[in-house]
Amino acid sequence: MKHFLTLTRMRIRLTLRNKMFLFFSVIMPFGFFFLFAGIIAKGDPHIVKFLLGPVIAMAVMGSFWGLSAALVTFREQGILRRFHVTPVTAVDMLASSIVANYVLTIPTVVSELLLARFIFHVSDFGNLLSFAILVTIGVISFASMGLVVASVTNTMQETQVLNQLIWLPLIFLSGATIPLASLPRVAQNFGIFLPATYLVWGLQASIFSSLAIWKLWIEVCALLAWAVLTFFVAAQLFRWEPESKIPRNAKLWAAATALPFLFLGVWEHYTGSLLMDARAAYRSIENTDKPDKPGDSDKIYRPTPQSTPAAKPQSAPNQSPN
Repeated sequence: MKHFLTLTRMRIRLTLRNKMFLFFSVIMPFGFFFLFAGIIAKGDPHIVKFLLGPVIAMAVMGSFWGLSAALVTFREQGILRRFHVTPVTAVDMLASSIVANYVLTIPTVVSELLLARFIFHVSDFGNLLSFAILVTIGVISFASMGLVVASVTNTMQETQVLNQLIWLPLIFLSGATIPLASLPRVAQNFGIFLPATYLVWGLQASIFSSLAIWKLWIEVCALLAWAVLTFFVAAQLFRWEPESKIPRNAKLWAAATALPFLFLGVWEHYTGSLLMDARAAYRSIENTDKPDKPGDSDKIYRPTPQSTPAAKPQSAPNQSPN
């Protein structure tokens, strides 16, 4: 454990020197925060609270870009080769990278909550336990995806191209930048196959509607399964040396990490529960009757149809014969 903590501290120091990591983990999240809260929401605390989940989700997801770029840079500069001569395994290196990434992401998330509270006067942040669990699982899962990207690319240029191909659908089709309910139906049907959709919705539901963690078990289980799968694949494909060749089946292993959300997307396509909840949440911010107490907004989620009793036919009045 002592060696692992030392390795983690070293990874934190090395990561802080990486400009790309600082951009995607610090500068970009705060830029999106003020864009959404100040311009799109116009400072309305109710709308800021609605958008806070997607904004924080982008801060969590952005860690995969910085982590993959940092790891490829370390391999190109020979830093990983120096670690290889020490009693450090690939699992130790990858796990310490995730822990370091988590330690560096949490201050950004906490700062955004504090800014929402003291600048935009958001008085309630919903269910903080659900929020903390989803942030933790989200950082682990998306950091693991970044490790997979670093394992299947050779140079920084390849990493940036692959990151862009992954990043653009994640932020535009998951509800992170544009509310999922306002997207075209085709985009919504595609978005339910993305892991970012379940992170964005889980954070939004925990903050805006104070949902307990057991009500978000689908999102939690899907992200956990994805985190385990991506970490396992990254450990199998990890390379210390820049000269090491990528295995032939590496990209096939990387593509296999999408299987949990492929199955979940098919299930959501037939049930439509997530899209129904997203539409209900989106309609609620346009409603003038805003929730008065924390937890009142929970009423807008997962509505159950109420049957109205059929009106009894009125019998014709008896007409007495003249």
